Amino acid sequence: MIYSGGRAYVAIPGPSVVPDQVLQAMHRPAPNIYAGEVVELTESLIPDLKRVARTEGDVAIYICNGHGTWEAALANTVAPGERVLLPVTGLFGHGWARLAENLGIETQVLDFGRNATADPAQIVDVLKSDAKHEIKAILLTHVDTSTSVLTDVKAICDEIDALGHPALVMSDCIASFGCDRFEMDDWGVDVTITASQKGLMTPPGLGFVFFSPKATAARDRLARVSSYWDWKPRVAPDLFYQYFAGTAPTHHLYGLRAALDMIHEEGVEKVWDRHEKLARAIWAACEAWGQNGALRLNISDPTYRSRAVTTLKLNSPDATRLRQWVEQNTGVTLGIGLGMDTQDDPNGDGVFRIGHMGHMNAQMVMGVLGSIEAGLAALGIDHKPGGVSAAAKVLGQPG
Repeated sequence: MIYSGGRAYVAIPGPSVVPDQVLQAMHRPAPNIYAGEVVELTESLIPDLKRVARTEGDVAIYICNGHGTWEAALANTVAPGERVLLPVTGLFGHGWARLAENLGIETQVLDFGRNATADPAQIVDVLKSDAKHEIKAILLTHVDTSTSVLTDVKAICDEIDALGHPALVMSDCIASFGCDRFEMDDWGVDVTITASQKGLMTPPGLGFVFFSPKATAARDRLARVSSYWDWKPRVAPDLFYQYFAGTAPTHHLYGLRAALDMIHEEGVEKVWDRHEKLARAIWAACEAWGQNGALRLNISDPTYRSRAVTTLKLNSPDATRLRQWVEQNTGVTLGIGLGMDTQDDPNGDGVFRIGHMGHMNAQMVMGVLGSIEAGLAALGIDHKPGGVSAAAKVLGQPG
């Protein structure tokens, strides 16, 4: 018997669930893009985006995905032939490095593997050896969506500040924005990038680059910046179209307005608290299943686990078997083991991910966990029953 009828639930780490309020806001005729409502709406987005990033700096909006924001951040700050340092904690850090190389930027990679966070001491050691200050930027991944590693951006910024190295600090917050705590100004981040399709609960298509006065100065020293990626006209447009270097992404803007209204109605701090609680419930379930069983969390230390995505391991090919069973029998789609392939597991069939970002509540999490527990039992995958009960206990605790 198949029980997957009804509304399917895609529990992958982005694109995340789009709330009904966002869908309804987007379901409207095309507006005038030269004057009136959409112009005023766009101007209202700027301060509310900055409130989520916790910055008084500027923000540029791009019609792109997260990869586009990688390029925008670099195009405005680093010239070809200059050098950047990348402390890499998974697939997406390597992706940012490849993009930088394609722009003619020299990259220095510190690879921390797939199940460890970036070590501030090792980063400082590299910067200490850079006496001529040839490293122009440090490119951090706050949360790598493939490994679910959370990087302690504040600790790294504190060490760099104490050292006095002038490099810009950039943070990829595509997976973490609006999910894991992030304080751009207080932590000392110069460039923050994110996109619309995860914690911001809006369909893919918008990218955001937040930047400090220090990053603005880096932009001003460059001889040229491509007209599309240049953030300068986007933050001080003479005409509305300059916000987007062309036609505005009208319906995405209406959706984003609704999403930001939801975030600020709940309160950013409470949004972070909600993600924290739901993540801990998921971890409790996984730890319970993994007692004397095959399932294990990719990140052993909870301090360095994302509150937006959890990467899990089973014996190959059981993760793929589990994903397929859960989708076919319960209507829940889990994330693939993206970028987690090994020589022994070339297709990543021993890894799956749970996305728990954005428009999430307790009943959604419990539905995902119940589906996984049913799949583990149905497939005879070695585990200890009781994961759902362990999650319920966490959710039943006050606070």
